[in-house]
Amino acid sequence: MQIYLDYSATTPTRKEAIAVMQTVLTEQWGNPSSLHEWGQRAATVVEQARVQVAGLINAVDPASIIFTSGGTEANNLAIMGVARLYAVPQHIIISSVEHSAISETVKLLEMWGWEVTRLCVDIKGKVNPLDLKSALRHNTVLVSIIYGQSEVGTVQPIAELGKIVRSHGALFHTDAVQAAGRLPINVQQLPVDLVSLSSHKIYGPQGVGALYLRPGVELMPLLGGGGQEMGLRSGTQAVPIIAGFGVAAELAAQELATETPRLIELRDRAFAQLAEIPGLIATGDGCDRLPHHISMCLEYADGEKLSGKTLVRQLNLAGIGISAGAACHSGKLSPSPILLAMGYSEKAALGGIRITLGRDTTEADVDWTVMVLKQVLQRLTSESLKQQLLQIRVK
Repeated sequence: MQIYLDYSATTPTRKEAIAVMQTVLTEQWGNPSSLHEWGQRAATVVEQARVQVAGLINAVDPASIIFTSGGTEANNLAIMGVARLYAVPQHIIISSVEHSAISETVKLLEMWGWEVTRLCVDIKGKVNPLDLKSALRHNTVLVSIIYGQSEVGTVQPIAELGKIVRSHGALFHTDAVQAAGRLPINVQQLPVDLVSLSSHKIYGPQGVGALYLRPGVELMPLLGGGGQEMGLRSGTQAVPIIAGFGVAAELAAQELATETPRLIELRDRAFAQLAEIPGLIATGDGCDRLPHHISMCLEYADGEKLSGKTLVRQLNLAGIGISAGAACHSGKLSPSPILLAMGYSEKAALGGIRITLGRDTTEADVDWTVMVLKQVLQRLTSESLKQQLLQIRVK
């Protein structure tokens, strides 16, 4: 029995996207920058996909969609594209629970003299709008707050935060990679200037993403070259996967009204059953949460026999795919920086796990996974207790 429950990591490419990619690869494979018929057929494919992706977030002008190689490049283009407009370092604000594509990028800015404020979050992983208001300075040029946190699922109050930033006159960026296609996003109503998107989170192909750029907002390109993508992302467009992204975006928008409530129901079913397992505590916000996202923390993790990584490996042996927040560096397990930022102890931050649901997930999948997880924990805790007793006897 194989159950995939790591949809926040990546999603399987849907058959409709694969079909259009096959057509492009065999019939519309030209260079979109070429003026002849072969090039124009490819250019039409790219522009159709731009319209489809724009529709996912209700962007009226398709030209506001800049295709990139994925969410990471979209985030880098947003942050560095704004920063490079300034000859003198300025001030930028992010949250303490950003994806590494944001947090690592701003570290580079700090090396170059930029001032960076990292807003603290509460135990649920949420930013306090009052903290943002207090952090704004006269030279704050950009604020970047993640829409839906990938590890703990918390959804930030983006509309409220955006209003604060807009009233100050700074630009507002949000990494919506986990939220797009799962929550309705309307850039005509949200006070956002830049939004990062990724294809492979919404059943499109890997290797392509997009940055929404509100009309009138300026960026400096990161790549020099032929001036593709409105001069902001040079390089011949990857037409087949852009086409697949477009189809996936269009279908995600169509299915949002039915799929999101279904995922919420499955998510809440899982949380209710997991709450019965001793030692497992829910992480993230219980209400303002990504619809497909379940995250828990093993409060008695020890980083050796009992950790989030241990549970991932054990469930994998049972044919179930989930993920953990702690990372292994040079053979040593490091606690999740996200859980640490939320106020969890280092011990507890070693025990974070994430279960994320998708189009193929059923009630039976959820029930079976919870049962297996319960059995694994019972066995591991029993073995751990035996080892502790043995050590006491030896002493």
